[in-house]
Amino acid sequence: MGAVNGNLFGFPHDYAHAGTVVIGVPWDVTTSYQDGTCQGPGAILRASPQLDFYDFDNPEAWRQGIYMLPVPAWLMDENQRLRPDAIAVIHGAEQGISPADSPDLTAALERVNQGCQTMSHWVSQQTQAALQHQKKIIIIGGDHSVPLGGLKALAQRYLSFGILHLDAHSDLRNAYEGFQESHASIMFNALQLPQISKLVQVGIRDVSHGEMALIQGSDGRIVTYLDTQLKQAAYGGQSWLHQCQTIVRNLPKQVYISCDVDGLDPKLCPHTGTPVPGGLNLEEVYCLWREVVRSGRRIIGGDICETGNHEWDGNVSARILYKLFSLMNLDGDDK
Repeated sequence: MGAVNGNLFGFPHDYAHAGTVVIGVPWDVTTSYQDGTCQGPGAILRASPQLDFYDFDNPEAWRQGIYMLPVPAWLMDENQRLRPDAIAVIHGAEQGISPADSPDLTAALERVNQGCQTMSHWVSQQTQAALQHQKKIIIIGGDHSVPLGGLKALAQRYLSFGILHLDAHSDLRNAYEGFQESHASIMFNALQLPQISKLVQVGIRDVSHGEMALIQGSDGRIVTYLDTQLKQAAYGGQSWLHQCQTIVRNLPKQVYISCDVDGLDPKLCPHTGTPVPGGLNLEEVYCLWREVVRSGRRIIGGDICETGNHEWDGNVSARILYKLFSLMNLDGDDK
């Protein structure tokens, strides 16, 4: 299948002829554990031609066309410029010094928050342009803050949709460490969009008391399946397929899939920004996504975030990307 030509998967597609556009976002400014996921889009691109492309669910998926926008160098430069500011704020917090106590930290925090808004605006613009050209979108990161602009753009097109969220973390913190668009705040920020009617989280295993209180007080808008609960049900004899069908029943007709690779078993993407023991294997994830489509729901977009800058992580994430692309193109016409 196709020679390596610098394109995603080595496919002979361009923007005009691709049904799906991939937006790579080189951004990990607010990462609080280990950085490097800003290089994730590049790692996925480099690994992608090594795959074979017969897909169990959609053998001819590649014919639908998938194209990755060039990763913007200016955004990578901005990421590198702002990362020291974020580190200063994080280290200050670890020492009990808040930006309110330090003019230098106040200025650093303001620069980071402005930079994150600039990044989100760019992602929103690219998403809007793709949607206007009747294309589907997948955003790849980068840390998990990067899809917010895409979600805002989708909210302008769809009156109501849900998010199926795979992650080790609930990401429901309000301005974590002072960063308004922190990777740990993506779902809190997404839920400020009234068009998002449901958030269904799967694989969560690092969650704060405050986040659990938010979940429990959401009146069913947030449904969270903890990794421990899923495994306990399996130990009791529930098949994973049955659990997937139960999870999917919580979702509305239109579904956006948000995949933080730290939701997987860390052996799959060990260089992710915030790895946590436990998690799902790839086929468990694919089974869940497959049930979304089989149930008659429509995947309207998605993201794959927190891929580390390593050959293996890029290889695994490229496979996740191709599966998501394949399943998105089984769900009919959403125009």
